[in-house]
Amino acid sequence: MTLSKFVRRTVALRILAAAAILLSVLQILDLLDVTTEILDRGLGVSGVAYYAALRFPRLIEQVAPLSVLAGGLFAFAQLARESAVIAMRATGVSVYRLIGMAAPAAFLVMIVDYVTVEVIAPRTDPILEAWWSDTAPKSDTVPGPRPFRSGADIVVAQPGDVAGARLTDIKIYRRNPAGAVAERIEAPLATYGEGGWKLHDPKMVRFTQDEAMRSTAAELIWNTNLQPADVQVLLSPQQTPNAASARRALKGGGSERPASYYAVRLQQAFAGPVGILVMLLLSAPV
Repeated sequence: MTLSKFVRRTVALRILAAAAILLSVLQILDLLDVTTEILDRGLGVSGVAYYAALRFPRLIEQVAPLSVLAGGLFAFAQLARESAVIAMRATGVSVYRLIGMAAPAAFLVMIVDYVTVEVIAPRTDPILEAWWSDTAPKSDTVPGPRPFRSGADIVVAQPGDVAGARLTDIKIYRRNPAGAVAERIEAPLATYGEGGWKLHDPKMVRFTQDEAMRSTAAELIWNTNLQPADVQVLLSPQQTPNAASARRALKGGGSERPASYYAVRLQQAFAGPVGILVMLLLSAPV
């Protein structure tokens, strides 16, 4: 076994062990808050396991940087106890080269973290929210419509399904360059398909300086950059957009917050994994 493989293997195993321990602790703490409620809903042990599986991607997001820091500290501490660091220094191996040997393990964690946060979690979060809502005790309180922006348009709608491909009780307020409402469109249903968003049985009211002109149609194509994934985020209590949703929001897709929020979220999507390398640097022997 070469020196690089030895260091890489030692660091990778310690990172894996640290991640397993941290995930176990966070999973237990998370389940302590919800297990009683899950059992009260009659979902049993399978419900607890289902909840834990859907929450797992978000736990990985929290654990990834800390596991690299803890794993790196444990690995380099072991090498120091075995005088391996002294031996490597004596043969001319610098700290930077030592970090380079361990870097592939950190890069692997970076990839796992990015894929989990940007690809897997945005898919599991809506499933978890829908399951949690469907299994909740019936309440007299009906969630109302949610407002958001789509480009220059102001939209008020309710989600129609978990996938975000249906909107119900939708109202679209189109504005002129001066910011005044130029047209109002109401439809009981909007669906997303190959041609984009389609409004069913829409009623339009176009405002002019002198009158309000009313019209109806069987169907109407809604030209917007809004995607079903954006609907999932906008109408979700968590509202955690991934990089793709944040990029679309900046280009006129669905948004509910200032553009600066989505710009920061887009930068965070790439800066977060880079922080894992910083954790490896902090754990390096000096």
